[in-house]
Amino acid sequence: MIGSKSFMARKETVQRSWFLIDAEGVPAGRLASRVALILTGKNKPTYTPHVDTGDFVIIINADKVGLTGNKLETSTVKSFSGFPGGFKEMTYKDAMKRSSVRLLERIIRGMLPKHNRLNFGRKLKVYAGAAHPHAAQKPVTITL
Repeated sequence: MIGSKSFMARKETVQRSWFLIDAEGVPAGRLASRVALILTGKNKPTYTPHVDTGDFVIIINADKVGLTGNKLETSTVKSFSGFPGGFKEMTYKDAMKRSSVRLLERIIRGMLPKHNRLNFGRKLKVYAGAAHPHAAQKPVTITL
């Protein structure tokens, strides 16, 4: 075993793919955990913690994503501006009416690593309908 070395990916040699996921009827948490694995690259054998080895993910039909139980009425989205009286809270139902894309992005971002230099969010593309402008990248469809 003397002389064997561990594999470390380099950003120049990373091969990135594009994946298309239809979110219609899929529970948001299951979708978010699977997408977080793909964005970070943990689903690849070449995963290296300090290198962005993840792939691009396109999510369509974000307005038809499923939520189990009664999360529409009980779960809330909270934000704080930093100013006195700047605390805002709304239910998932109101957030879905406002922007289902932003809600799904927020759920997925919650499952990504918080404080590091690898910006995984830039590889995530979420669309409310079935149309997307990334046909030229020839994304591979994933069913969950």
